[in-house]
Amino acid sequence: MRFIFTALLALSASPALAAGGEYGFFSLRNTDFVVLIAFLILVGIMLYLKVPSSVGGMLDKRAVAIKSELDEAKALREEAQSLLASYERKQKEVAEQAERIVASAKDEATNAAAEAKADIATSITRRLAAAEEQIASAQAAAIKDVRDQAVVVAVAAAKDVIAKQMDAKSAGALIDDSIATVADKLH
Repeated sequence: MRFIFTALLALSASPALAAGGEYGFFSLRNTDFVVLIAFLILVGIMLYLKVPSSVGGMLDKRAVAIKSELDEAKALREEAQSLLASYERKQKEVAEQAERIVASAKDEATNAAAEAKADIATSITRRLAAAEEQIASAQAAAIKDVRDQAVVVAVAAAKDVIAKQMDAKSAGALIDDSIATVADKLH
């Protein structure tokens, strides 16, 4: 009802009411008056069919739907932010774990290299000692072979010398000396 009263006041203050002319304002020949009547009938039909309340209801429903969508969007945004924070924490933890693994691998590699160097040094020392022992053994064997050969040569030379100088009389004297020496040693 207020709407109709407001519309009438607005129309009464319009320049159309001041239109003079030969028939006046309230004549059906005045197009402004006909448009006013058609407008008022249209407004009346709309009020009778409760169009403003149904439009208001639809707008209210739409407002409720938009509010629920906004609430859902806010909830999704908060969930996304919490997931992002969770993933960032996990990424940071994984990065720290990777750094620890790399540091551990470096330490193990350094320790393995040091152990390998120590093992190589020990192996070289053992091989040098074994080589020195082989050299000493070979040297001792060579010296023994040379001495044995020298003894064989000396015995052969002494045999030849003794055989040339030995006659029956000196052989008998040599045998007697040997028997005496053995008899002295046995008693």
